[in-house]
Amino acid sequence: MPVNKYEAFLLSVELGSITRAAENLGVTQSAVSHMISSLEAELGFALLRRGRGGAVPTAEGQSVTPAIRGILTARERLDQMASAIRGLDSGTVRIGTFTSVGVHWLPGIIAEFQADYPSVELKLMSGDYHDVEQWLADGSADIGFVPLPTRLGGEVVPLRADRLLAVIPANHPLADAAAFPVAELERESFIGLLETSDRDARGALAAAGVSPHIKYKTKDDYAVIAMIERGLGVSIMPELLLRSCSERVRCLELDPPASRTIGLCMPDAERAGPATRRFAEYAAAWVEREG
Repeated sequence: MPVNKYEAFLLSVELGSITRAAENLGVTQSAVSHMISSLEAELGFALLRRGRGGAVPTAEGQSVTPAIRGILTARERLDQMASAIRGLDSGTVRIGTFTSVGVHWLPGIIAEFQADYPSVELKLMSGDYHDVEQWLADGSADIGFVPLPTRLGGEVVPLRADRLLAVIPANHPLADAAAFPVAELERESFIGLLETSDRDARGALAAAGVSPHIKYKTKDDYAVIAMIERGLGVSIMPELLLRSCSERVRCLELDPPASRTIGLCMPDAERAGPATRRFAEYAAAWVEREG
């Protein structure tokens, strides 16, 4: 199947490597280089700087990247609409997700959806809250799971409220308590996520008027849990993420209680393809039944 030159360029930028882009597309490195060179000749300026460090977009390449992404998005929508008109259920749906949804919801949603629509291609994009919102805002993702409220426009559907819990080592003095006082976090070593990912904990702490003693920060949810298992501190995390926690930690309701709301966002809902809309319907139904 021929590879679009716009797709070859965009993937090279996203992966930072022509070689990795070629592997992802299933073509040779020289084929990707030829397509990008052809696009550069067509536009009249260089798009990529190639070196030992990989492929980096030039200033001009960065300028046209959003437009090129828009071309690919429009093409995918056209493919979905044409398939629907022909009576086929095909197309591509690009889904942005964060860890807890990606681990505990998406496998079930995808299995159910693909059983009915096996020819629809699902592209999964996993990151933190900030990553998902950025992908939705710039058109890299067609649909995404987001915490609510969100600054994004379009069609936003609340899916489920998810409690925030205190996560502490199993041998903590409050391990057998009915709830964990948020005020206690001012006297504990707190393990937090980076600011772009940590709005849940920050919101709960701010609402309680508590300033925690932040000892460590990471972008990885499961790294936080592993550090708590080792007795390095405590944290606040969503209940959905904690479904598969080990016996070396305890998860307690907060006092006062706090929660987050997970939603599903289609920022360009009016032009969303039929496969994207159908996936949204399946996701909402699955969460209502199983989530």
